Amino acid sequence: QVQLVESGGGVVQAGGSLRLSCTASGRTFSSYAMGWFRQAPGKEREFVAAMDRTGGSTGNANSVKGRFTISRDNAKNTVYLQMNSLKPEDTAVYYCAARYSLYYSDYAGNYDYWGQGTQVTVSS
Repeated sequence: QVQLVESGGGVVQAGGSLRLSCTASGRTFSSYAMGWFRQAPGKEREFVAAMDRTGGSTGNANSVKGRFTISRDNAKNTVYLQMNSLKPEDTAVYYCAARYSLYYSDYAGNYDYWGQGTQVTVSS
């Protein structure tokens, strides 16, 4: 069992930055590929970024490429999402997710554990 707790959300003006953190319980964090997803009101949950369990491979949604960066610190059981040049359309609840695999996925159904989400609001 893995418990994930996100933090770092908030309200920011367009063009600003935020860094989200997701800390996992347990001693096997390095066994999990990690991902970030988001869900805006009235929309389906969508892939944002993900990283394999070693940190050697990452993937990003086209909508965030060049602006968002995922990273992880296995010693701290934490995955991060650095978000720069934020836009109003980035407004959503952001979730981190853990997949018991070497490889990450951009499909939410492939993840085993989810955090409770953290709200990000970008004002214009």
